[in-house]
Amino acid sequence: MNDKSEFNPQSFAVIGAGPVGCILAAFLAKGGYEVTLCDVIPNLLKPALDPGIIIEGAEDIRQKVARTCTTIDELATHDPDVIFITVKANALPLIASAIEGFYHDGMYIVSWQNGIDTELELAKILGKIPIMRAVVNYGCGLVGPAHVHMPFHHPPHYIQELDSASNPIALVIADTLSSCGLSTSHTSQIISMVWRKTVMNASMNPVCAVTGLTMSRVMNDPIVFQIVEALVKECLTVSRANEINLGWEYYPHAMDYMRSAGDHKPSMLMDIEAGRRTEIDFMNGKFVEYGKQAGIETPYNRTMWALVKGLESK
Repeated sequence: MNDKSEFNPQSFAVIGAGPVGCILAAFLAKGGYEVTLCDVIPNLLKPALDPGIIIEGAEDIRQKVARTCTTIDELATHDPDVIFITVKANALPLIASAIEGFYHDGMYIVSWQNGIDTELELAKILGKIPIMRAVVNYGCGLVGPAHVHMPFHHPPHYIQELDSASNPIALVIADTLSSCGLSTSHTSQIISMVWRKTVMNASMNPVCAVTGLTMSRVMNDPIVFQIVEALVKECLTVSRANEINLGWEYYPHAMDYMRSAGDHKPSMLMDIEAGRRTEIDFMNGKFVEYGKQAGIETPYNRTMWALVKGLESK
């Protein structure tokens, strides 16, 4: 399917009823599309049907979705045109294997997630042609089931296909999201964008997770800030050694961006507090992996990775 005009998606599935997934599902449903919201926790899903997903903050929306389900296998009966994955990246192998059971040509899967190489985890099982990667530019936290606080929304969001044969499809998906109010642009630089975002996540999130401090408190504590700064510099060294172009202006941009972070908890700290696994393997773990590949020592990333893994094991 190479002609953009041939693809007209009407049915969408969103895997993950956390804050990221709820926002995406609400916008798609608000745009008039059929949306199935999937999560293994039934209590997260019930309000999405009635009274609807509530988003407050940078956006104010209340929107019902068409249906919910608690297993990925159930999605087979609804045959979605596009599946968005918004859960933590550590669940990807299981999710991809479940999708493989009903996947067919003409169905597309978008990694709407944080972390490096999430799209490659999907492609290992489903192949490159149906897989796309997005970079999301909104902040969010779950107030309660299907109730999201959205402190900021900085569109556009970005999307790119793994295989050039799916380029026309990625353009359609970007247009569809934009028509729903989630302004999304197609890009040919998604790897650079993913790394630019992940450097900041890997430098801020684990420090908050280990210390229990909010983002602004980390950035304004002169002692703790030194760890953030060292992580940024180490991540930059790894990026450049692997020929990932972050741009000459990236360091001051990243530091300014993090200094303006609000007094709220990043998702990694909330995961630790709730006793959930984190995305540390796809953040700091990836910088350790790519550092080893390029012969670069990564003591700061390795330390944060180990400490968060230790907290997870509790």
